[in-house]
Amino acid sequence: MSKRLAHMVYFELEDSSAAKIQELMDECKKYLTGHPGQELFAVGTLNPDLARPVNDRAFHVALHTIFADRAAHDAYQTAPRHVEFIERNKANWKTVRVFDSDLEPAV
Repeated sequence: MSKRLAHMVYFELEDSSAAKIQELMDECKKYLTGHPGQELFAVGTLNPDLARPVNDRAFHVALHTIFADRAAHDAYQTAPRHVEFIERNKANWKTVRVFDSDLEPAV
């Protein structure tokens, strides 16, 4: 049985104005939703109230997706809408950090 795969992406922007943050979130919603095998999509911003020493705050926009399996994730990576999203938005990315993990079923 294939494990679900979590794909989390954290974007730090060159221009981190409220308008550019919203623009990237809108682009995520337009290009990164509804892919085959995608079980969860969420996009959001840094929570300003959570500033504990353990919090990594080096991002402006966070993308959270969960795929049914590795094959769905791999297909997403080369999907035309995903590739277009990258091309349209990468000019404003200062850093992009990607965290992929296999998910264990809940007990």
